[in-house]
Amino acid sequence: MKTKITTILMVATCALCIPTITNAQRTIAKTESVNSETGIRPYKINIPQAKLDELKRRISETRFPDSETVNDESQGIQLAQLKELINYWGNGYDWRKLENKLNALPQFVTKIDGLDIQFIHVRSKEKGALPLILTHGWPGSPLEFIDAIGPLTDPVKYGGKAEDAFDVIIPAIPGYGFSEIPKELGWNPDRVAKAWDILVKRMGYTKYVSQGGDHGSVISDALARQAPSGLLGIHLTMPATIPADLVKPINAGDPAPTSLSPEETKAYNSMRTFFGRNAAYGGMMVTRPQTTGYLLSDSPTALAAFLYEKIAEWSESNLQPEKVISRDAILDDITLYWLTNTGASSSRFYWENNNNNFSSEHQQTKRIKIPVAISVFPHEIYQAPESWSRAAYPSLYYYHIAPKGGHFAAWEQPELFTQEMRNAFKTLRDQL
Repeated sequence: MKTKITTILMVATCALCIPTITNAQRTIAKTESVNSETGIRPYKINIPQAKLDELKRRISETRFPDSETVNDESQGIQLAQLKELINYWGNGYDWRKLENKLNALPQFVTKIDGLDIQFIHVRSKEKGALPLILTHGWPGSPLEFIDAIGPLTDPVKYGGKAEDAFDVIIPAIPGYGFSEIPKELGWNPDRVAKAWDILVKRMGYTKYVSQGGDHGSVISDALARQAPSGLLGIHLTMPATIPADLVKPINAGDPAPTSLSPEETKAYNSMRTFFGRNAAYGGMMVTRPQTTGYLLSDSPTALAAFLYEKIAEWSESNLQPEKVISRDAILDDITLYWLTNTGASSSRFYWENNNNNFSSEHQQTKRIKIPVAISVFPHEIYQAPESWSRAAYPSLYYYHIAPKGGHFAAWEQPELFTQEMRNAFKTLRDQL
């Protein structure tokens, strides 16, 4: 993922409730727990208070730089905006609320390929629910999907039909969240994809679908290329559709060819702007993730600024992400990175990938034979044109442009995201 040469992986306030865990689900959770090396163990989060106290202390000792010399965000996140976030983080935010929320869900950990993978697994009460594995990206986490769990697993309660139901599995990529940090080379998207297939089948499923944005799209692409038995289809919100002949001119900052359609020209210009003005963060992580990690591991304010800027930039919020994702939810995500000390390990996933994640050729999308669905959200890093999408993914069977939302589709618009899942995978359910 070299800046200017290869593409860098990219990566609403909602009243939706976490579903109540029934006695039946608790029984299922117990049966899923075994004591073997490859067994599934229940997982609860319990951060020591000393860690939370240390975080507050470090926040209070922040030394801020002087203010930017421009009146916009062109030099980065503006000082006043970040100070407001940091002040609330240190004086108003409560991690325990999220901890309790997560501990009300069925959480597990299991060892795959030498690493403990932590995940959420919520089964629907509806019969014939479609198993769905959801994969997050950066600077997100499994928290992106929390508000979509209810609508996905209990559709009747949220305006859907019983036949719309999903069982959801939400793992944390190794080196993210509460999954184990890799201590060896090789944990790239292909290896994670293989682990996901093992995970789903270890849960007792024989057929399933996969969804992802950002890292999750790249991992879902890898899973689809591998085409393990039982994988019925994938859904992407950040697909790799850029034609091979446009990768170099985009990276070079060349004007869009006149032969492109209006939709293609818009996508081309979005990518050209991204690489020309907004990709420095990825260049650091893909070339010097360890050096970046020292900053992200030692200063909570530096970590917050690094993550918050992209949440602001990539959400459909006019750089005010609290308009679509609550301030507490944003800080939940940032605090998760801090408490798990995954600033460096999450950066190393970029180094491991080191690939052009928007290029159809580099992602070998034409090798994918299983059904592919794409939902385009209007404030995604680029809006994949239907023409490019169909050329990139010959097995594309669903393409839809959502009315609103950005890069963090499920996090920003959980109800719309849920509807996309229902529509995209509807025709695959008869294969269960």
